[in-house]
Amino acid sequence: MYVILFYSYNFYFWSLYILVMTTVEFYKPYHDPEIPLTYSVITARHRGQWIMVRHHKRTTWEIPGGHIEPGETADEAASRELMEETGAIDFEIECIATYSVRKNGETGYGRLYFAEVTSIGPVPDTSEIAEIMLMDSLPENLTHPDIQPLLFRRILERDL
Repeated sequence: MYVILFYSYNFYFWSLYILVMTTVEFYKPYHDPEIPLTYSVITARHRGQWIMVRHHKRTTWEIPGGHIEPGETADEAASRELMEETGAIDFEIECIATYSVRKNGETGYGRLYFAEVTSIGPVPDTSEIAEIMLMDSLPENLTHPDIQPLLFRRILERDL
């Protein structure tokens, strides 16, 4: 389990305020949670670099992924989202973990995938993605800075 902690400095004395805002827990890849899965998130690599995307309504970077559509499996959603958001054509994808995010009293579940992309084409015109970028590491300006670094770390630790 990972918990995000926030620290506060008071002018007269040091104090530590622990405010649990976001908790991320990882489970076996095909764990079946008590509520339906909501997201498929795909950490993807192409030619040794990580593929990050920028939504057209934001200035921050994200790991590719999105909602699982009605009637769609998490695996199907992962492949679809990877193609729609990155233009990936040829890739191998594997489920690394099921995960939960507890934030502000709400809990949601998703599946985390790793994809090795061998061929990328243009991002479809219908995509909500404005830009993709190949990066050596996770950027600082993330859309979900309380969640994405933990998902990324889980991917890096998958073979340990």
